[in-house]
Amino acid sequence: MLRTPSATRGMVVAPHHLAAQAGLRVLQEGGNAIEAMVAAASTIVAVYPHMNALGGDNFWLIAAPGGGPVGIDACGAAAARADKAFYRNQGHETIPSRGPLAALTVAGAVSGWRQALSISDAEWGGRLPLARLLEDAEHYAREGFPVSPSQHLNTRDKLPELKDVPGFADTYLADGKAPAIGSLFKNPALAETLRRLGRDGLDDFYRGALARDIGAGLEKAGSPLSTGDLERHRPLTVAPLELKLSPGTVYTMPPPT
Repeated sequence: MLRTPSATRGMVVAPHHLAAQAGLRVLQEGGNAIEAMVAAASTIVAVYPHMNALGGDNFWLIAAPGGGPVGIDACGAAAARADKAFYRNQGHETIPSRGPLAALTVAGAVSGWRQALSISDAEWGGRLPLARLLEDAEHYAREGFPVSPSQHLNTRDKLPELKDVPGFADTYLADGKAPAIGSLFKNPALAETLRRLGRDGLDDFYRGALARDIGAGLEKAGSPLSTGDLERHRPLTVAPLELKLSPGTVYTMPPPT
């Protein structure tokens, strides 16, 4: 059996090494685990674009040493307009799996970062500025990072069903093709969004100038989501499910995840 890696000065794990590195940098600068997680999660948005985005949700289990865990459910609700009549009026009997009409739930991820950081500030002595926590994510989005094999292969394999989705080609392709492994991938629009969040605060994503820009873009693309849906969104604080086993107690999130 392989030995599980261990460390005495902190450890961060993530699906991409640059995200783990971003979180570890925060720990090394005196940040706490929540701050490190925001740095890692935001960097994942930049360097793992084929599997993650600001348009998703997130779920947190947070526990201080010796304390019980708390859960954060940052899952966005469906758009107020997204009912049967809306889709039937668009000529659909089922919800499309791709394209603007498939974008029907509020992106909750950023609200999860904000809720977790409120715990960090109030209970964990959080002190690092938000712009610092988003620093690595903004850097890789603006300056670029090497394309991984999984990004290349996933983009190539999904290209037939995504190539006509508004904005996809301009954002994720290079000369109309999946970006080559090892080539530098940049997302300047994402970098600008992260810069604005770091400057104006995470709530701007839902109730500020950024929210109005997002809502206008969604409406132009044909999504049922609106600025009103963004404004109504709030993350939930929930009690985790627990199961007692012989080695200890296992915790996990309740539905919908």
